[in-house]
Amino acid sequence: MNEVNIEIYTDIFKNEVAELIMRIQNDEFGIPLTLALHPDLNEISKFYQANKGNFWIARFDDRIIGTIALLDIGYNRSALRKMFVASDYRGKPYGIGQKLLDSLINWAKYKRTTEIFLGTTARFIRAQRFYEKNGFMEIPKQTLPKEFPVMDVDVKFYKCFV
Repeated sequence: MNEVNIEIYTDIFKNEVAELIMRIQNDEFGIPLTLALHPDLNEISKFYQANKGNFWIARFDDRIIGTIALLDIGYNRSALRKMFVASDYRGKPYGIGQKLLDSLINWAKYKRTTEIFLGTTARFIRAQRFYEKNGFMEIPKQTLPKEFPVMDVDVKFYKCFV
C-alpha cells in the first residue's frame, strides 16, 4: 500500500489510533493528557459511530497517520473531534487533513447535518488556519450549543454550515 487511504474506523485499529493521538498531544504539543482523560478512545464505535456520527482513519504503508471524528450532538448538528495527522504527513504534499475533512463533510451532507462545531487549543495555530480556510468561522464559546462537549484544553471555537 503506497497511497493514502481514508477508511471508516473499525475496532482492530483501536490501539494504533490511541497511540497516534496521545503521541501528538503529549510529545509534540506538550499537552499532558492521558488515555484515562479520553474515555471515547476506549469505545470509538459506540461513542462516534452512532446516529449521524462516524470516525475515519488515514492509512499509509499500513500505518495510521491521521484521524477525524464526527460526533452527533442532536438537532442535525455535529461536533468535529479527534482531527490529528502525524507530523511527517501534514501539509500539501500529502493533503491528509483535507482528505479527512472532505470525508467528514461529505458524510455530514449525506446525513443531512446542518452545522458542525469544533473546539481547539491555542497551540494548534496551523489547524485553526486550516479550519478557517475550509469555511469554519470562529465563534464565542457562549454561542456553542449546550450539547457540544467542551474539552478543558479548548479555547477557540468554530462553526461551519454544511
